[in-house]
Amino acid sequence: MSWLVVLLILYVIWDVNYFIRCVFTVFAGRLFQRKRKVTDTTTIYGLCTSQDVDIFIRHMNNARYLRELDFARFHFYALTGLYERIRDRRGGAVQGASSVRYRRTIPIFHPYKIQTKLIWWDDKAIYLEQQFITLSDGFVRAVAMSKQNITNCNVLEVLKTYPETAQRPEKPEELKLWLDAIELSSQKLRKDK
Repeated sequence: MSWLVVLLILYVIWDVNYFIRCVFTVFAGRLFQRKRKVTDTTTIYGLCTSQDVDIFIRHMNNARYLRELDFARFHFYALTGLYERIRDRRGGAVQGASSVRYRRTIPIFHPYKIQTKLIWWDDKAIYLEQQFITLSDGFVRAVAMSKQNITNCNVLEVLKTYPETAQRPEKPEELKLWLDAIELSSQKLRKDK
């Protein structure tokens, strides 16, 4: 009986579902999918359930989009081997910034997929574009960009280990504008000190 109480307390104070899903996503990807080039698009699948919806129980809550993006990033890191190469250099990866454009809601009980693609990089970060696409109609419901800060190692050196990254792509226009907006925000915050 006491172990049930301990499990219940852990479940309440620690987001058990999140960690189970992380482990499942990474291991399922490694076991059942082939390795991918770091420049390839990776895909995970999901279903909008009653745990994902907003207060009106009609569509996915905005906060759940960000949570699902975490799983898609972990999957991307696992299939491309990128995180292992970063860890080999005693580095890490942390979310530096993200922006989500919601185009149309994902209704409850609708399946969707999230596609993740590396779109650009510099010496300190990689930049990913992720899309939520409903399976019933192929419509892109939301688009996210994220800046993944790579700590304690040089991204350019890590990516040199991938033959497909010998030529860095041109920085997409929307990424340029987004990074400019982040820089303006940073300047404002520095002025406020």
